[in-house]
Amino acid sequence: MVTPVAPWEVIVIGAGQAGLATARELVRRGLTPGSEMLVLDADEEPGGAWRHRWDSLTFGRAHGVANLPGMKLEDADNDLPASQVVSDYFRQYEENFSLGVVRPVRVKHVSDDNGLLRVETDNGVVLHSRMIVSATGTWQAPFIPWTPGIDTFQGRQMHTVDFRSASDFEGARTLVVGGGLSAVQLLLDIAPVTKTIWSTRRPPQFRTRPFDDNWGRDVEFKVRERTLAGLPPRSVVSNTGIPPLPEYLNGIEKGILVSRGPIARFRENGVVFAGAPEDPSLAQPRSWKPAAPQTFEQVDIVFWNTGFRYAISHLAPLRLRASGGGLAMVDEVRTVDPRVLVVGYGAGASTTGASREGRMAARAVVEYLAGK
Repeated sequence: MVTPVAPWEVIVIGAGQAGLATARELVRRGLTPGSEMLVLDADEEPGGAWRHRWDSLTFGRAHGVANLPGMKLEDADNDLPASQVVSDYFRQYEENFSLGVVRPVRVKHVSDDNGLLRVETDNGVVLHSRMIVSATGTWQAPFIPWTPGIDTFQGRQMHTVDFRSASDFEGARTLVVGGGLSAVQLLLDIAPVTKTIWSTRRPPQFRTRPFDDNWGRDVEFKVRERTLAGLPPRSVVSNTGIPPLPEYLNGIEKGILVSRGPIARFRENGVVFAGAPEDPSLAQPRSWKPAAPQTFEQVDIVFWNTGFRYAISHLAPLRLRASGGGLAMVDEVRTVDPRVLVVGYGAGASTTGASREGRMAARAVVEYLAGK
């Protein structure tokens, strides 16, 4: 358990990929864990959001896990759950660089206190620091869009964060909502044991070519542009789309990855579809077969794969929101308050971006502290 001490130089909040990359770079630049810098993590064990992923998502099926700075992930078994592989890697990384992560500690609020940053935790401990790096990611902030009648539905509702096993859906009629990669992967996982219906607001964004480095750079540019404009970053799939992997194309052929279009409203025992026009110009036109307006489908489970928002509510007392709804940023990692940095936000939400932003944040910390 962490106890109050004289003001820390910097507190890193979160020990996922971005937080660990930042912490290691701070150590490399001369800060000492446990006396000058502190890393807090809300989870009980290492692994960040990866430790919560479902077991059927093997490392080989995960769409890329970048190496953390200074230590490669080697000889990973593609058949093991990604949650196990990455959690073990993060644990070794923390130990190898003696980062001294303190967990489980959840930060509730960060506020100004006569020039220092006051960090309130869920265990009642209050800390003070000259700077903070917020690396809290998105997993703790699942998003479910409001839909008319949602409060009248009598069946079960769950989000991606709640998924553990396909067996939980056995024998049910399941509506999967969302157009991202999680929805696609989980539809294929649960289809053998449940009747699935897929709903997306727009046609599924299948691409004509696989992901590559140039594509990744284009995506990061688009996300960075929105972030620097003070706008909330959009969902990953709106920028990346869905790659044309054989298993996904096979899912279309089998009728699993075929969207029935947007939802108009819920009823007690099901859902009414809004209707939408077909679009033969799509990369995979057979993935979009919208139901006719007012079509009713009975469902037992609504499985929301509708993404996440950034877990930044702890920064609310600092009033860092821009008029566009996102954080007011100076660059990728620096907010308008020079004491407050964010990593894994916007373009840094990818595994490669998280490591890059970690290095940027550590450099900004050292430069700021040197000028004080």
